[in-house]
Amino acid sequence: MGMIKEFQDFAMRGNVIDMAVGIVIGAAFGTIVKTLVDKVIMPPIGMALGRVDFSNLKIVLQEASVAEDGAELAEVAIMYGEFINALISFVIIAFALFLVIKAMNSAMKKFEKEKEAAPPPPVNEDTLLLREIRDSLSKG
Repeated sequence: MGMIKEFQDFAMRGNVIDMAVGIVIGAAFGTIVKTLVDKVIMPPIGMALGRVDFSNLKIVLQEASVAEDGAELAEVAIMYGEFINALISFVIIAFALFLVIKAMNSAMKKFEKEKEAAPPPPVNEDTLLLREIRDSLSKG
């Protein structure tokens, strides 16, 4: 039972839940970026380069064919166009993360400066009176 309790304590920590939320949001963001690259960015680039659909660019190593026994042999190809799409998606995601981290760092620095510049909280009258009594007792 000790291992189950230890796992339950681990899973219920705030960091694990935060990480799970981050993974779900990251997966959704990845889907958005993939759609942006595949459906919005790449078509105009392909059109500018002569109506090329990058996702279909490939180097065919073996054409699809029918074997002598009637079985179909699948095409063997290196799909470098999909790699180009994935590379562009990666660059967009990396840049977006850079912007998010940069904004977070700026906010943290600003928060730390405000925290350092904040005046100390005012001392209430009871505390001042007790300090005076302490000081007078220590003098004599």
